[in-house]
Amino acid sequence: MRVRDGDDGVGEVTAPPQHLVFAYYITGHGFGHATRSLEVVRHLVAAGHDVHVVTAAPEFVFTTEISSPCLHIRKVLLDCGAVQADALTVDRLASLEKYHQTAVVPRESILRTEVEWLNSIKADLVVSDVVPVACRAAADAGIRSVCVTNFSWDFIYAEYVVAAGHHHRSIVWQIAEDYSHCEFLLRLPGYCPMPAFRDVIDVPLVVRRLHKSRSEVCTSCLRLSGARRLRDAIVLGYQLQRAPGRDVGIPDWYSLSEKETGVRPTPSSHDMNGSAESSFEDFEILHGDMQGLTDTMSFLKSLSGLAGNDPRGSEKQTRERAAASVLFDWEEEIYVARAPGRLDVMGGIADYSGSLVLQVSLTAKAKCLICLCNWVFFINMFAQVSFGSELSNRAPTFDMDLSDFMDGDKPISYDKAKEYFSLDPSQKWAAYVAGTIFVLMTELGVRFTDSMSILVSSSVPEGKGVSSSASVEVASMSAIAAAYGLSIAPRDLALLCQKVENRVVGAPCGVMDQMASACGEANKLLAMVCQPAEVKELVNIPTHIRFWGLDSGIRHSVGGTDYGSVRVGTYMGRKMIKCAASDLLSESLPSCVPMQSGDTNLEEYEEHGVDLLKSEASMEYLCNLPPHRYEAVYAKDIPEVITGDDFLEKYGDHNDSVTAVDPKRSYCVKAPTRHPIYENFRVEAFKSLLTAAKTDGQLSALGELMYQCHYSYNACGLGSDGTDRLVNLVQEIQHRKTSRAGGPSLVGAKITGGGSGGSVCVIGKNCLKSSEEIFEIQRRYKAATGYLPIIFEGSSPGAGKFGYLKIRRRSA
Repeated sequence: MRVRDGDDGVGEVTAPPQHLVFAYYITGHGFGHATRSLEVVRHLVAAGHDVHVVTAAPEFVFTTEISSPCLHIRKVLLDCGAVQADALTVDRLASLEKYHQTAVVPRESILRTEVEWLNSIKADLVVSDVVPVACRAAADAGIRSVCVTNFSWDFIYAEYVVAAGHHHRSIVWQIAEDYSHCEFLLRLPGYCPMPAFRDVIDVPLVVRRLHKSRSEVCTSCLRLSGARRLRDAIVLGYQLQRAPGRDVGIPDWYSLSEKETGVRPTPSSHDMNGSAESSFEDFEILHGDMQGLTDTMSFLKSLSGLAGNDPRGSEKQTRERAAASVLFDWEEEIYVARAPGRLDVMGGIADYSGSLVLQVSLTAKAKCLICLCNWVFFINMFAQVSFGSELSNRAPTFDMDLSDFMDGDKPISYDKAKEYFSLDPSQKWAAYVAGTIFVLMTELGVRFTDSMSILVSSSVPEGKGVSSSASVEVASMSAIAAAYGLSIAPRDLALLCQKVENRVVGAPCGVMDQMASACGEANKLLAMVCQPAEVKELVNIPTHIRFWGLDSGIRHSVGGTDYGSVRVGTYMGRKMIKCAASDLLSESLPSCVPMQSGDTNLEEYEEHGVDLLKSEASMEYLCNLPPHRYEAVYAKDIPEVITGDDFLEKYGDHNDSVTAVDPKRSYCVKAPTRHPIYENFRVEAFKSLLTAAKTDGQLSALGELMYQCHYSYNACGLGSDGTDRLVNLVQEIQHRKTSRAGGPSLVGAKITGGGSGGSVCVIGKNCLKSSEEIFEIQRRYKAATGYLPIIFEGSSPGAGKFGYLKIRRRSA
């Protein structure tokens, strides 16, 4: 009904109108949307309503089916869909560029024009399939809107952003924001994740009306492809449907929470089938302890659902779940391992230079399930986008013959293994899992006579700098070791997993991530000296101190160019220092002068310290060089930048087995060399301060050390606008007047891990005010960038502490 003001200013309620005016916006991508929307339009017109169709599709699509003065066509292009070279090839970056020119650049003009037009036709309702700006224009005009679709452009473009880098990431957020103004979504079958919509109503499939009889269609289909293919297509269609609450493959950097758009998530099947205890009792635990971890209970419950699935039935489920349900012999013994992601508190990229590092093992984790069988088959069933196959253009499954890893009676080389997984980009993700098998074969001489089925599930978001890849590697190798009775200490397992990352995947990371995932413990900081991987101690986090992780939304990758070039620059600096120390040693201690007590040259020898020079000339880890020695002896001779060609000509090689010097490239050397030397000192000081007396001075000093680390990353070229913005927000809150009275609650922040995006670590008091300020930072970052950061908090045991579970399904 409508409410209008009467002459006396009192609201007057009128009877529901018999005639309505609809504004129906149809996307400009292909004819499919137009022909589907045509049926809705046809029924609305037949009911006597006026329908104004806003579309770039040809008029004949509508006028050949509908002949009525109630149908009005307005030719306008408000979105552009995808740019395709042919029916199967999409140019992702070009699609984003075209949308930017079509809908982003003229956005203000579009909104102004659409609001005026909607008011001019006195529209009662806006319907969209599925033009984003139509929902925003309707809201601005004070008109309700609904969408009718089974996919949305934020979902489609999110995959394009993942493939094309972070170009035009704001497009996805703008589209999601537009959709959030929609009153509700009429969701058609075969739908994709669409978290931007507030309310969802599932409806049957809407298609163009029949122009042939059922018998004619069946005869035609059977003649073209046969009954078997038709039946298989129908079965596959059922399997591709998604049940409420089982949407997967949403990019973590774009997933919308209730705080952003008021989305009310559909309760998942995990929440509707009773307690976890009743569900995981479908499995008998033969070995191990769940240690009260609710994520483990939920995981076992999800396995109960998989074990009971009939992939040929009509139950709606994802491709991954459909494949996983037939992957295992559920009557056999199954091994489950768990490995968490990590939050880098201090140390970061100094790990490969031998620094002390401090790491927290997060509650976000990867799970690996393994069963011995007759083939190797990897299922990529990830609840987050970290490894979401549908959105990341990655195959959901991977299978291989173990003989592919063998060259006669020996394993193939690491280079060939790396090449093997690089052949198909959609299956490169399998290197993180299958690579663990190859490393065990190569390094430990393990020969796998039985084959295996593996399922991996991870809640560690990818590209956030919280060790998504390390957690998958550690969980996978832990499960394989358990299944084959291999006794591998957590430290050794971490070193083997680092080889997976370095030699099979090709990412030049240090061992910090794998060590934290394998050796961490809940509520403690793992203090580790990376020479190569020695756990110094597990430091209790003081009860008055708390750490948070805040995701910037900017994708991080240790395989990226910046990370690799900084590592090369660091190793160049180490080589220069070693050569300089050798030269000084030669000058101070000529081979013709014997070292004897009372020698007149002894004072000259001691000037530089012969023993120090000897150790520095043979230095393996740059972090063993104290800052004062670096400044006093070597800093002045380290260049800011050097070309690869000049370095190779003068020094020969940088002596790093996992990176190579490009002769044609210039490398920053001074900042990458200085960073680990000072970072090791900062981490040592940080660790000592943690056990100091509880004072504001203690917290202030801890925060200052984190800030220094952050700006040292920036000097190396590993910063980003997003992480800088988050750190600046922490500083603004820390130093504002309202924080001075009782002392600030948040005291420091720094970029984490490999830098160049990802997350920041924040330190503060363990109090309610700190949590409120973290949420304030989250909101302010969203207001400035359109992206709502993920908050990481809490901790959980590493893979070594968890051990493994051996389970078997209970007999009926």
